[in-house]
Amino acid sequence: MQRAQELIRALRLQPHPEGGHYREIHRSTLGVHPDDGRRARSALTLIYFLLDAHGHSRWHRVMSDETWHYVEGAPLELFRVDAALGECERMLVGALADGAEPARVIPAGHWQAARTTGSYTLVSCAVGPGFDFADFAMLADHPTEAEQLRRRFPGVASLV
Repeated sequence: MQRAQELIRALRLQPHPEGGHYREIHRSTLGVHPDDGRRARSALTLIYFLLDAHGHSRWHRVMSDETWHYVEGAPLELFRVDAALGECERMLVGALADGAEPARVIPAGHWQAARTTGSYTLVSCAVGPGFDFADFAMLADHPTEAEQLRRRFPGVASLV
């Protein structure tokens, strides 16, 4: 936990609404117009995101593609479920070992959650078109879908 606290201070990370700590480090000055009716967005945004053993990234969705990039610490368990709550996919984001890969992508509109497999994990997350809280939803705010996920995938229900 000492290293996690050092990173929170050194990178000036703040608590994130979904859990963990983050700081936006880039927001493109270039704009794009998504073809799904949303207003213009930055072309790309990038954050640092840290999870320690006491927290997790609760089930949420973003209406843009999100790429998770491993930086340091234990591998990250990243979960993905499509909007229809089909199959739950478990991915490891980490160094190339034991099934982990250093980058994983969550498609736009899919539910996602994450937790560290150790004392902490530091990743960066790139979103394109760029992140906007108007495109962000927590599964807990959708009680019917949250209950469906809890019933279908009890192993990850605690992340709601």
